[in-house]
Amino acid sequence: MRDDLTALVARARNGDEQAWDELVDRYTPLIWSICRRYRLGRADSEDVGQSVWMRLASQLASLRDPAALPGWLATTTQRECGRVLRAAWNQEAPGQSPEIPDMTTGAAESELLRAERHAALREAFTHLPRSSRQLIVMLIQDPPVPYAEISAKLGIPVGGIGPSRSRCLDKLRRDPAIAALINAEAPNAELT
Repeated sequence: MRDDLTALVARARNGDEQAWDELVDRYTPLIWSICRRYRLGRADSEDVGQSVWMRLASQLASLRDPAALPGWLATTTQRECGRVLRAAWNQEAPGQSPEIPDMTTGAAESELLRAERHAALREAFTHLPRSSRQLIVMLIQDPPVPYAEISAKLGIPVGGIGPSRSRCLDKLRRDPAIAALINAEAPNAELT
């Protein structure tokens, strides 16, 4: 999927409208979910989405790592939602309290961070070899699958399951999508 995203971004940079449309289709749900967390109305959510896509269009050429795109979109959307809420706050009549999300800022940021981490992990997971993905899926099932059953289904010695799991997790930690999320969490993160 990383190669797919890299190729998609490259095509969009070169003016391929179909590639741009595919990026929009793929990541609009992420933008809308963040707007919902901030409890923005439909019109404000549409404005946020349009601002985020316009900003990406103007900065797409400076994107060095296409794997950073989901994290950048999430961070930019969060900032745009905050801008919309601040504008609403400033327009309130004196003496009235503004309509703001139930969550405190810290809770909203925590929820966003969790969503970004989940998206990055899902992205990184798709880059693992098929056998590694199968192993991870079996290891996280509820109820837990016994090692003997995993060994029989995947052809891995019981004693090799733990080390194989460790190697899979190390690959996930080194994936650019995870690194992009870490970079996106830095203050004033821009496209990297």
